[in-house]
Amino acid sequence: MNQVEINSRIAAAKIAVMAETELMHREFGHAKPVIKHDGTKVTPVDIAISQHIQDAITKQFPEDQFFSEELAPTALPVPVTARFCWVLDPIDGTNNYANGIIYCAISLALLEDGVPVYGLVYDMARRILIHGGTGRGVWNGDERAKARAELPDRHSLIGFHSPVEKIYADEGKKLIENFKIRGLGSSTLHLTYAAIGLLDGVVDHNNKVWDIAAACAICTEAGVEVHYLENAPFPMKEFTLNAKRVQYAAGSTAVVAKLRQVLGR
Repeated sequence: MNQVEINSRIAAAKIAVMAETELMHREFGHAKPVIKHDGTKVTPVDIAISQHIQDAITKQFPEDQFFSEELAPTALPVPVTARFCWVLDPIDGTNNYANGIIYCAISLALLEDGVPVYGLVYDMARRILIHGGTGRGVWNGDERAKARAELPDRHSLIGFHSPVEKIYADEGKKLIENFKIRGLGSSTLHLTYAAIGLLDGVVDHNNKVWDIAAACAICTEAGVEVHYLENAPFPMKEFTLNAKRVQYAAGSTAVVAKLRQVLGR
């Protein structure tokens, strides 16, 4: 029964996410952002996609909890009480989206008992749905995908965002000195690209659970290790906009070991 319940949710999630792609592409580079209380940006498209996907999911699965960065009714923590819950980032990479930079994604995760079991990421740049989860494989569109198996070296491609806090600037310098860096402006895509073999690994200091929940489910199935440097977010016990930022190094076991060596932690 468990597999049937998860399969029905995956099918509904695919339809709900893909239904929003026309709106996402139509308003790309045109949607006007505003600054939220936390200093991040949001556009009317973020809010519309959130509402549409929430409506579609909760109509079919009213017993599930649904969490979105853009629709949280309060900044207070909401306990996770349902067996199944959903975590949505309607547009990861809103800065890119508003400025007409193509690296953006819709990120929708299905969690069971607070642990991501399936992730769906619509990659706007490549116009493709990346999805996968425990025992169900990893899919790059209609094709099976897998993570890179190469040992780390100075040519390894590492996704990295400039850290928000200056105390991590030295770690950024170390990464730049040891690897080839790619900064796409989307934490979701960085981690998902590691899962499907486009990047060797990722280091990030500046995430919330909605940025990575879907990608983490895909990474688990792909054999990509996500080593939390601070504030492991799963199993998720509560959803709050004020959660501490998640820091991690991700990649194959060998890549994570090398990243941790370079970072010194």
